[in-house]
Amino acid sequence: MKKMTLPIRFGIVTSAVLIAYFLILSLIGKHTNVFYSLFNGVITGFGIYETIKYTKLRQGKGFSYGNGFTAGVTTGFIATLLFTIFFALYATELDGNFLDRLSSVWAKDYRNFEGIVFFTVAIMGFATSLVLTLSFMQLFKTSNNSKK
Repeated sequence: MKKMTLPIRFGIVTSAVLIAYFLILSLIGKHTNVFYSLFNGVITGFGIYETIKYTKLRQGKGFSYGNGFTAGVTTGFIATLLFTIFFALYATELDGNFLDRLSSVWAKDYRNFEGIVFFTVAIMGFATSLVLTLSFMQLFKTSNNSKK
């Protein structure tokens, strides 16, 4: 469990930044524009990158591809899970008109729009986390092409 504390902490901090960004967007009325959610990938990517970097620094020569991959995916998945829970609470409890405004722009004919939105937020976050972790691990893995 001790080796998972860093990714869990980074996941919580990353989700807090995602939530803060969403709330800032809501203050200026831009939270229904899904194009602003592209910056969520930057926030999540920074959290994943930093987690892998600190994991490598902490483990030194004991660092492996599997350790870095696990740390990155854990960070991204925790951040996504916490943000999705916040998003669901915001959309259903804090701003009851949010989904109506969102559906009027993007999905006029969906009957279960609420479930589709929450599922999409979660899947986008999980997919982003996986792709960014795989990408960043190319920077942190040890090369097998060293000269002898």
